[in-house]
Amino acid sequence: MNSLSLNGEKKPYHMTRQAQESEVVLNQIVDEFEDNPRSMDYFYDLFRRLYCRGEAFERDGVLIGTTCIQAPEELVYAAGATPVRLCNGSYHNDQIGADFMPAKSCSLVKATLGMLKAEDTIPKIGDLDLIINPTTCDQKKKASSMMEDMGYRVYNLEFPNIKESEEARLYWQRTVRRFAAELHALTGKKVTRKRLKEAMGKTSRAQRAFRELLSFRLVHPPAILGKDIFLVTNAYFFDDIDRWTAAVEALIGELKQRAEKGFGACQKKAPRILFTGSPPIFPNLKLPLLIEQSGGVVVADETCSANRLLYDMTAVDEWMLNDMMDSLADKYLKPCTCPIFTRNDDRKRRLLELASSFQVDGVVYQAFAGCQVYEMEQRSVAEALNAKGIPMLYVETDYSPDDKGQLSTRIEAFVESLKTRKRQRK
Repeated sequence: MNSLSLNGEKKPYHMTRQAQESEVVLNQIVDEFEDNPRSMDYFYDLFRRLYCRGEAFERDGVLIGTTCIQAPEELVYAAGATPVRLCNGSYHNDQIGADFMPAKSCSLVKATLGMLKAEDTIPKIGDLDLIINPTTCDQKKKASSMMEDMGYRVYNLEFPNIKESEEARLYWQRTVRRFAAELHALTGKKVTRKRLKEAMGKTSRAQRAFRELLSFRLVHPPAILGKDIFLVTNAYFFDDIDRWTAAVEALIGELKQRAEKGFGACQKKAPRILFTGSPPIFPNLKLPLLIEQSGGVVVADETCSANRLLYDMTAVDEWMLNDMMDSLADKYLKPCTCPIFTRNDDRKRRLLELASSFQVDGVVYQAFAGCQVYEMEQRSVAEALNAKGIPMLYVETDYSPDDKGQLSTRIEAFVESLKTRKRQRK
């Protein structure tokens, strides 16, 4: 799609609309903000190479794609395979998906299927041996057969719609154990106590680094902007986990030096924003960028492309294989605040907790058009926030750039209203 020149020859990748879409966003992230941490160059370069230049990022061994963070990546590592998250943020791929998806489908699902259908899969991660598709939202459930029709081997990871009951917990634990058996059949490597403990150690190191990175958003003003946090966590989708963790640890080292010197990434009076709802996935970082271009700063988020991705740790009581698997299952179910569950009390509690901890001035709630669970629950979330005196801006959007001007006006007005509230409280 849009990859041919006027003479019918295929364009070089860097001249395609897909590459240019990524180039524009990355240039905004890098060039429109001053004093970017030098350690962020690792992530800027990674996205430039993979998304703007179309360089390959292939790995040896079994490669397993995942469509949701509810797929236990520790089991994938323990079985000798490499996980890569397939959620896609490209409007180019959204348009490809629109050719065979209903018009009112979620942009994320359309773009993910569009990427899998596209001639040029970006990022070029290599051939997938299996796609793990947790049965979370309805659109992802139905996407399973569409991916199979494209020639992919798909395993549906059955996820419960209720998490409060003991029956749901036991059901999910059995599902996780069946998943381990499926991985053994695929890779030929059994998930053993030693391998699982090593895999959990690998992800725990990444989680500790992520949690420490979040601490630099607590201060006034924060030492790092939200646009960089989203880029860092998006890199976790496909980057080598050890290399990613080392890059984050290097970033933390630099931020510590900046903090000692009293450096702030924005003005001290900048309104502090909590971002929630449908996940910002590169290159669709439209709303976070508009917030920070308008003088606000995203100091916290509750999304499956950032905070929810790495925040929750695994608590193990007994280091025996079955106990470890059950603890891992609990980690992926109990703390999850995805709106697909029948009740969303935990999600409202988590949002209020984040708003208090990070001392936010307001909340921006993004819902992709066609994402019914986020659209349906926004009212109850707004009521919970309003009861605590926290303003919320609800934004329904998609991957199209056409509404950027309108959104910019709304975001600027919201940020200005938060500035006025801050002045009036003094």
